[in-house]
Parts: sequence; structure tokens; C-alpha cells
Amino acid sequence: MQFQVPLRIYSADDQLIAEYGEKRRIPVTYEQLPQPLIQAFLAAEDDRFFKHPGVDYQGLLRAAFELLRTGEKRQGGSTITMQVARNFFLSSEKTYLRKLTEIFLALKIERELSKQQILELYLNKIYLGQRAYGVGAAAQIYYGVPLEELSLAQMAMIAGLPKAPSRDNPVSNPLRAEQRRTYVLGRMYTLGHIDAEQYRQALTAPISARVHARSSELEAAYVAEMVRAHMVERYGEGAYTEGYQVRTTLDSSRQRAASRALRAALMEYDQRHGYRGAEGRVSLPETAPAEAAYEALDDYGTLAGLAPAVVLALEEQAFTALLADGREVTVAWDGIEWARSYLSHDRRGKAPTAAADVVQPGDIVRLQEAGAGWRLAQLPAVEGALVSLRPDDGAILALVGGLDYFRSKFNRAVQARRQPGSSFKPFIYSAALDKGFTAATIINDAPVVFDDPGLEAHWRPENYSGRFYGPTRLREALTHSRNLVSIRLLQDIGVRYAIDFVKRYGFEADQLPANLSLALGSGSVTPLQMARGYAVFANGGYRIEPYFIERILDADGETVYQARPPTVCRDCAAGDGGEDAAEAGPAPEGIDAVLVGPPEPPPPPRAERVLEPRNSWLMNSLLQDVVKRGTGRRALQLGRGDLRGKTGTTNDQRDAWFCGFVPGLVSIAWVGFDELEPLGRGETGGRAALPMWIDYMRSALEGIPEQRRDPPSGLVTVRIDPVTGLLAPSGRDGAIFETFRQEQVPTRYSRQDAVSEDGGDPQAETVEPLF
Repeated sequence: MQFQVPLRIYSADDQLIAEYGEKRRIPVTYEQLPQPLIQAFLAAEDDRFFKHPGVDYQGLLRAAFELLRTGEKRQGGSTITMQVARNFFLSSEKTYLRKLTEIFLALKIERELSKQQILELYLNKIYLGQRAYGVGAAAQIYYGVPLEELSLAQMAMIAGLPKAPSRDNPVSNPLRAEQRRTYVLGRMYTLGHIDAEQYRQALTAPISARVHARSSELEAAYVAEMVRAHMVERYGEGAYTEGYQVRTTLDSSRQRAASRALRAALMEYDQRHGYRGAEGRVSLPETAPAEAAYEALDDYGTLAGLAPAVVLALEEQAFTALLADGREVTVAWDGIEWARSYLSHDRRGKAPTAAADVVQPGDIVRLQEAGAGWRLAQLPAVEGALVSLRPDDGAILALVGGLDYFRSKFNRAVQARRQPGSSFKPFIYSAALDKGFTAATIINDAPVVFDDPGLEAHWRPENYSGRFYGPTRLREALTHSRNLVSIRLLQDIGVRYAIDFVKRYGFEADQLPANLSLALGSGSVTPLQMARGYAVFANGGYRIEPYFIERILDADGETVYQARPPTVCRDCAAGDGGEDAAEAGPAPEGIDAVLVGPPEPPPPPRAERVLEPRNSWLMNSLLQDVVKRGTGRRALQLGRGDLRGKTGTTNDQRDAWFCGFVPGLVSIAWVGFDELEPLGRGETGGRAALPMWIDYMRSALEGIPEQRRDPPSGLVTVRIDPVTGLLAPSGRDGAIFETFRQEQVPTRYSRQDAVSEDGGDPQAETVEPLF
């Protein structure tokens, strides 16, 4: 058989992210099945397979008797034919109706197919752990050999897997797998399939299983799915089998940092709001509590690093729990005391005083390893996203679309359209600068009632604090995220003008409301769109196209696709990236052109300038103050002076954002519920999302010095009166510096009779670099 070569996806630094279409299923015919392997499976699963008509009534009666005797509904009485019926046609839910349907389907299958055909279907379909479906794949993945080369001990090991393939396989849990192998060998010996010597040798054989495939080295499942979908769209089903290798743009260290930061922020938020209780319960019989716990844990997997466990016993301020790998661990009080009961997004119950206030024996809970010990945890109900890209060409360096891909495959970084709240205000301010406003323009922050035809009648917007601050300079208004100033500003420049302007940043007009609520970020955007928009600020005014595939190689290692994204070129002709550089002329007459080595690849296309350089620089200055003095000042703990950004919080705190950057890196953090529920009182962008951004940027910027970028020509910095925004006379107390476009420098002093000391033009100073 010619094995299919899987699609492999790598980071930019060659770490394996995922494989699709790997040797997960290697179909075999009944004739190719070794007889001892058939005997091993029949001994373990259905020793009367060749005698019953698809339903083993003796087994069903035994299962029914056990139910009456113990009151426990346990798996039992299923024949191999019934398992085929379930695996092909039914779900895995354990209900009496499904069991009845399974019986009728099994009887029908037995009428249509021979026993050999049924067994062939079963052994090719069954899941055997480590992404192996069928015995052919299991032989390859666990032992690296075809079926006919398996030893008796190895066949018995594989035959013991169907009961709990994820939990009891020899890679994940060698001890449990050996116990299952012993059981299968014992059954084979009892049934006369093997003799005493074969039984003894197989029983003492070492556990030699290991994964015979390169395992994933980087957790980036959301990006892997983006790549997989792209490859199938481009190459069809052949994407899975023709050996393509995809190099993404991901930076492995930053991707790991993004996953850690997102999970830490969501868990921190979740624990602030209380403990919602156990995920499930299992009845623990006195005779075999561990076995019942194992059965229950088989339906739970580790998610976001949180391991499922069953509480076995309580002490006054501690409890003992069983993990899925067989370990019993103790959770001390310092890992329990946080768990005040969740009442609502804004209310928690009393602080617990004993372990019994929080958990009970039989509870299925989540545990988190913390140093040398364990602590009680829970899967956050809240979700989030983080995306980070290189602003000069749009390469996505890290992307996480949720807490854990295997809990929810919905990629919030690229699929969730949410209101950006105040994090959208910089685009409105940029539009205002383009229309002649300055950072010192005064707008009145005062109560107002709008009767906008596009909104509900009598709209009365407020600032988050509920206070109003009177005449306010634009710089201060953005620094402290004053809503009324943003609305009046949008009203002044015009909603249609603003929408047309912000389209330059890559936003879609049909996702932006054509009314004044646009000033408060009431549109619908994805985190990736916000990253693209903020990249224009970070790179000096150029629109880029985010991308995640750097190149695609075929099975022979030949490049079949190479990304050529529009790239910022600051040193190109005219300095705007919009003109082509002069092409090289022909070789001088009489001189033959000689090509030495391979031809150089053509330069990438240039990113289009969409924002005037001075506008970009001024917006950087404004967003720097948001971090230095405003709603983003928590980021100062990073100890850097080149941070810019803006918080975002929507009505009722349904969405929390922080959108920030340094000249070479843009990162967007979002937190919210998928169901658009409120996050709770006080859960602003600065509290819920900014910590995620800080944690990520601390790692992402490690070893990278602060970056300074010279301002463009045509800017002037002068002293102004902070109250009026006009020029400040010499010696005026409280005067501040503000930067203006050269043609917009104020011409009046804050006192009409003030003049410059030399009687000429107002004094101006050279603009200092922002970066």
C-alpha cells in the first residue's frame, strides 16, 4: 500500500504546528488481518461474535442484571456489530432509546453483511488513540510496523484500547495500558487461543510503544485550521495526501506567549467572578471508587492546561482528587480559598471556610498545576482573542482565537465581529486631523441630547465616569476617552466623511453605522481588522494586508507559492511607497550582460500610503499619551517609552479591548462572552483586556530596544495655554507644549494683548522625535 503523505504546517522558525491527513487510517482487508489479532479483539470485546445474530442476548441480560443489582447504568452488552452500528450511524450518548436503535441496526447489518465484512469494518473504523483510526494505523503509530510484524503482546495491547483509547493507550498511560493488555491476554488464554508459554512470554514483554510520528511542537490550532481551509480551497482534497508543506508567518515564541497571556487573562477574569461549581458528578461505590472515576474521566479531556479530576475525599481545608493519568493529588487550602460561589456577573457568595463549602466527593472538577502543588480551577465561560502582526508587511506573528480550539473551533480573532468601543476613536480623531482639527482644538464636554434620525429618539450619551468636564482639548479627550467630545467631533466633521476616511484603514463601510454612535465604536469589526487598522498608525501611514502563509512547498521540497505582500518602503522614491523605483537600464553597448547565480526575486509590491505622514505622527503622539497618562497607563509597567494604544469598552461592558503597538509590532487583545452578555461592573478594556496585552508584549518585546522614528517635515511644537489651546505668552505658568502642522500653528495668544518678546512671530521649537 502506498501511504499518503500528510499536509504539514510549520511556523516561520520550522516548528511543526499540525499534520492533516497523516497515517491515521490505513485500510486493511479481512484477509490481511493476522488471526491472533482477530482473536485478541474478540476476546476483549465480543467472544461470541461468530455465534450471535448481531445482538448478544446473554450479554444484555448480564448488563441488565448488573443495573438491577447496583443501580449503576454501565457500558455493557454491546457486540462488535452494535459498535459498528453506533460508530457509523449513531452518537455516543448513553440513553435507552439509542441502545434500542443500536440493537435494531445491528440486526439489520447482520442480515446485509457477512461476519467477515462486519469485522473488517469494525477494525478499520475503531478509534485507538493518538489519532489512529483502525488497526493498520495503530500498528504504524504505536510500533512503526505493518500489522503482520506485530508481536502477540503488541496485538493484545492494541486490542485493549477500544475501552478508553485516549486515556489508556500505552503512550499516555503505560500502566493502565499494561493492565488492559494483561486482561486481553488472560481472556485469550482462557478461551484457548494461546497456550501457557505464549501467555507467559507475552505477559512479560516490555511496553515498547511510542509515537512513530513527529508530534506537534507548537500549539496554534486556530492558525492551523486557517491554513487547512486555504489549502483545501486551493488544492482540493489532494491537499491532505500530496505532501505539501506550509511555512506560516508565525513566530513560535510569540505564539506561545500569546496563548499563555490569553489563558491567564481569561482565568484571572473568571476567578474574579466566582466558582460556578463542578462540571459533573459521578457516583463513587465503596468497593471500586477509582474504576468509576476512570470511567467518568474518559469523557473529559485536558483543556487550556486544566486537567479533569474526580474528588475522592475531603479534609477540613483540603481535598484529594484522581487525575485521568491515575495519579492521586492533594489540593491544599491556598488552592481552594478563592472559590467563592458565582451568583452573577456582579455578585459572589461568601468566602468559603472549609473544602466542603466548595466541593464534594464525586465532583468532576478542573485542576491547575501551580508550582509544586495543585489548585482548583474551572474552564472560563468568557472568551477572548489575541492577534499580533508586523505592521510593515502584515505578517501575522501570533494569533489565538479562543481559550482552546478543542473546546470551541470558532476563531474569534478573524470571525467574531464585535463592537470596538472606544478603541475605534483614534480613527475618528485621525479623520478630524485630516479635516483641519488639531490636538489643541477645544471641544465642549457637556451634556447633550441628540435627535439623530439614524438612532433612537433623544439619545443621551454619557462618559464612562458619568461626569462632564467642560471645554477639553482633543489630546486630553482621547487620553481619557471622553465620549461626548468624540460625538461632537464626529458631528462636526460629518458621519459620511468619517466613514469614507476610515475605509482607508481597511474597514468595511457596511459594517459601520451611518450615525453618531460610530464615534463610540458601535460598528462591527474583528480583532484582525483592528490590527490592520492600527498597523497604519504604527508603520507611518501605509495600508497593509494581513497574511499568514509565507510559502508552500510540494512533496519534493520545491516552492509552489511564495508570499509577496505589499510592504512599506520608507526609502523608496517620494518616500510614499506609491511610486515605482527606476528600473535598471540596458547594459552599455558592446558589453554582454552576464547572469551570475540565480536571478534575484522581484521586490515585493509597495504598500499604499493612505495617511499623510504628519497625521500619522500626531496620532502616534496622542496614543502615546493614552499609555503615559490615560486609560492605558497600566502598560507603563513594561518600562518602555515607545508604547502606544487605546482601550475600548462597549455598553454594559460587553466587550473589552486593548489595541496597542510599538513601531515594529501591533497587538490586539479582546475579551467578551460569545453570547454578548455583560462582563460585569468595572470590567473595562483597561482591566479585562489590557493585562493580556501586557503579558504578551512583555515576552514579545524581550530583547528588543525601544525604537525612535524621526518626525516628518512640516511639524512645529509651540507653547500653548492648556485651557484655551492658544499660544502661551512667555512666562505663563502652566503652559504646555503641543505639536501642530506648520500651517496650523495658532496665531493668537490666550490673551489678546500678548505678543512675542521680539515683537515678531510666536516662538517655535524644533519637534522632538516621538520614538
